[in-house]
Amino acid sequence: MELGPPGGSGPAEPGPRLRGLRGADAAASASSLSRFGAEAGCRAPAVAAVLPAGGSGERMGVPTPKQFCPILERPLISYTLQALERVSWIKDIIVAVTRENMETMKGIIQRYQHKRISLVEAGVTRHRSIFNGLKALAEDQPNCRLSKPEVVIIHDAVRPFVEEDVLLKVVTAAQEHGASGAIRPLVSTVISPSADSCLDHSLERARYRASEMPQAFLFDVIYDAYQQCSDYDLEFGTECLHLALKYSHIKAKLVEGSPDLWKVTYKRDLYAAESIIKERISQKVCVVMDTKEDEEHVGHCLEEMLKTELNHVKVTSGQDLQQIILEQCYNFVCVNVMTSDFEETQRLLNMLEESNLSILYPVVVISVHFLDYESVPLGQKMEKVMQIREFAKEAKKRNILLSGLLIYFPQLL
Repeated sequence: MELGPPGGSGPAEPGPRLRGLRGADAAASASSLSRFGAEAGCRAPAVAAVLPAGGSGERMGVPTPKQFCPILERPLISYTLQALERVSWIKDIIVAVTRENMETMKGIIQRYQHKRISLVEAGVTRHRSIFNGLKALAEDQPNCRLSKPEVVIIHDAVRPFVEEDVLLKVVTAAQEHGASGAIRPLVSTVISPSADSCLDHSLERARYRASEMPQAFLFDVIYDAYQQCSDYDLEFGTECLHLALKYSHIKAKLVEGSPDLWKVTYKRDLYAAESIIKERISQKVCVVMDTKEDEEHVGHCLEEMLKTELNHVKVTSGQDLQQIILEQCYNFVCVNVMTSDFEETQRLLNMLEESNLSILYPVVVISVHFLDYESVPLGQKMEKVMQIREFAKEAKKRNILLSGLLIYFPQLL
């Protein structure tokens, strides 16, 4: 078994360890599972996750396995790991990858600073890959930090939009019923063709559901099922809930999932996933002002305009900027009313660099300058403002996209 980078007690926030985190997000995430345990009169269970990632991406029709296909220049599997790392009560994340892709996966873990990840070699089928992941959790190997969990989540490496509330629902249901899985309504009617390709019969769509991921199990339930599993099921089976029913006699509790649980399968799905990611990271913006908060400040006017277009807009004079960065805002407008210099913008760039935020996504910074043309010659101030080009060149090396906007206006009395 190959282990990922050290640091099993990684942060609750996804991807890189953002410096200065006080643990508020981690505490909130951990308390959600602890709260369930308290309400149920028991302790919160130890939870791990297994991600089979050994597929070839045959249906996608591209040479690169789909889990490694880039979205915004970042591999798809990195987004899924980010979603699981966000959940602090998931202790270990086991990823099953093929031997030829082991180094690629190690490189992804290192580059995007993923935490709590362990690697195992994938099998030739999905079920065999999952079984290998379960074995890694079941075995008390010397010098291995992994221990057997009470509940294990099984998720797809190519379902990057899973949210904590769905994970919590399947885990709590599995603790009570032994097994649980997310489901969604069927979109299309399922029909059965005859041997001569004619319609034999169709299913009543309202009575059936599509099985989705994530699924969760009491570890002993699913591990025992895999140990008893026939070679035929290991080779041709795809449904973990069915194995729990067939071999451990456990009827899974079915939990309604969200529309975001869809699986990236075809090439067009990559474009859809990219669109969703862009939409999500573009809906939050922070306006940084160089003066103390004032209702007449231009930053507040900008705030009101942005609120008509975006979901989350926050104005700050800089005191709580670090906390805003920790909340993973990727868009900043730095408003300079009092000066054409770049002290405020430079301070923001320094904080962004220290936070490692731009490892996961590009960070956009727009430096806005308001100048009174009656008090300052345009040429004199333009020289300083044009310095933003040099700042932008350096910032781009760190995946920070910096632009400047000069608004030249007459002072109104």
